[in-house]
Amino acid sequence: MTGALVAIAGPATAAVPAGPAWAVSLGDSYISGEAGRWAGNSNSSSQVDALGSTAYHDAGTGESIPGCHRSKSAQIAFGTIASKNLACSGAKTTTSPYNPDNDFKPGLDFYNDGAGHIGQALALQNFAATNRVTMVAISIGGNDFNFGSIVQTCVTNFLTSPTWWKNYCRDDASVTANFTSANVAAMSTRISTALKNVNTALARNGYLTSDYSIVLQTYPSPLPNGAGIRYSESGYSRQDTGGCGFWNGDADWSNATALPTINNAVRNGAAQSGLPNVKIMEISGLLNARRLCESTVRKLQETSLTSWRSAGAVDISEWIANIRTVSTVFGPYYVQESLHPNYWGQLALRNCMRQAYNGGAIRGGTCTRTGAGLNALGEPVVGLS
Repeated sequence: MTGALVAIAGPATAAVPAGPAWAVSLGDSYISGEAGRWAGNSNSSSQVDALGSTAYHDAGTGESIPGCHRSKSAQIAFGTIASKNLACSGAKTTTSPYNPDNDFKPGLDFYNDGAGHIGQALALQNFAATNRVTMVAISIGGNDFNFGSIVQTCVTNFLTSPTWWKNYCRDDASVTANFTSANVAAMSTRISTALKNVNTALARNGYLTSDYSIVLQTYPSPLPNGAGIRYSESGYSRQDTGGCGFWNGDADWSNATALPTINNAVRNGAAQSGLPNVKIMEISGLLNARRLCESTVRKLQETSLTSWRSAGAVDISEWIANIRTVSTVFGPYYVQESLHPNYWGQLALRNCMRQAYNGGAIRGGTCTRTGAGLNALGEPVVGLS
């Protein structure tokens, strides 16, 4: 069955399991917990290391799927009910056939190669057969738009062109191809199909749409507009020190065009699915004023603070991980952590996810920062309205 997409049906008399309620997360790096090890950015990893070398260990002494980076700070562990993280950094809506030379990236489908590599929808189906799932939190679609390669192109163009002859990524053919009307429509359809797969996975276990809710989140803005970046376009400090090597024009484009287009595809995918139990959690502005290289925050080595634990660190730290390249990544950092919500960003999302759970009366809404400091659970103060 190598490479086959296998839909394994549940028993004809399947019934929703009894027992305590569970929340399950599915999707990509923006919900798996990628970059959750770091509470801010610093050249000294010990200054911002919140979770240590086992940050991504979700299976005893290692990862159940290498490279999925299911962080201990992932938002699904919001504590009100039991939780299971099935998301995987790098995941798309569908699974590519398993390649032993690369990390396995399960999509939201029923992939099964017969050797233990299965898609996230099938993993959900298996889990929901014996556990009562009442909430499925999902982040999906960004990798279908080739998010990682777009970032790489933008940084490469910044590093290889001068200020007097800027080579923008926003007009590169490899980038614009992702945002044609035809491709955006296709991505919406993929997202819709992924959501339907989630419904199928649970229906095979006897679930009705009234038995659970899907909380589908949009994507946050990781970079401010060019005018809000605190490092100059001139020279290389914007990338070498700041880790945010975008030209101003490309940063503006990412907020004005790329992010809204991807998020609209997410919303359209939800609408196309026709599922009545999908709630949208809008997070596009949640990290504003805490974004990478934003003028309102600093890297810890740029402050007098000695650690992420220092009083007030959360309010002056970046909540998005530095962009790191293959040639410059060092120590315990990973390239794939680049431009993802870090420990503080994920705890803000966790706070918001708990509010979406809403004591079991699951709801959507728009998540924003509503104050400084931390709540009683050590999370940034946010609200869902």
